[in-house]
Amino acid sequence: MRMIAIAMNTYREAIRDKILYVLMFFAGVTILGSKALGYISIGQDMKIVMDISLASISLFGALVAIFVGTNLVFKEVDKRTIYTILSRPVHRYEFILGKYLGLALLLATVTVIMGIFAAGYIMVLGGKIEFMFVEAVVLIYWKLLLVTAFSVLLSSLTSPILGAIIVLTGYIMGHATGILVDLPPHFDGTLTKDVMTMIYHVMPNLSNFDIWQEYANGVAVPHTYVAWTMLYGTAYTILLLFLASVVFENKDV
Repeated sequence: MRMIAIAMNTYREAIRDKILYVLMFFAGVTILGSKALGYISIGQDMKIVMDISLASISLFGALVAIFVGTNLVFKEVDKRTIYTILSRPVHRYEFILGKYLGLALLLATVTVIMGIFAAGYIMVLGGKIEFMFVEAVVLIYWKLLLVTAFSVLLSSLTSPILGAIIVLTGYIMGHATGILVDLPPHFDGTLTKDVMTMIYHVMPNLSNFDIWQEYANGVAVPHTYVAWTMLYGTAYTILLLFLASVVFENKDV
């Protein structure tokens, strides 16, 4: 109940954040503008609309997770409200998990709104919404939960600006993990190759969660793949939340 109370309070605060509405506005503009890019192609306009619409949900959802998430703990410390909270019978891990759940609820709201908007726009243009569209949105949300956990960890470690830069960098690298091991042959046997390979195996591959291109091109994705990807994301999320709890437990506040 203590975590739920913290989560609901976090949700109420985050839902009033102006940056949330700015990002959602640009997400809507991007989805609507996808039709203009569709005119460039010949007979591929609906595929482009589907592709860009789902990519917009992923990108702007991630920006919400990053810019709101990296402020969660810092804001409480900066306003000194953290002392009031921790003076009550609240464990520090409950505070971290409550903050995370509040932001997860916010992202669920944002993802559903953008998903419904994108689906409606696709249907207005004559496209069809299939179950795979729902799976694509669910995997996007699962990816956002992982990014949120990373944001909460950085919020416990450093300032919002530096945290946002690190998480955004990690988000970009998480979508391009293949380049870490796809190095030219002259790197074979070098320390650089070994370090890159280690990072490749440690860093979550965020591109695993992106099946919107398959959906746009009518390529079926097995339900087992979706299930295993969700399990993969859950494992990383739990690990990051554990680290965030440990860091905040030892934080001098």
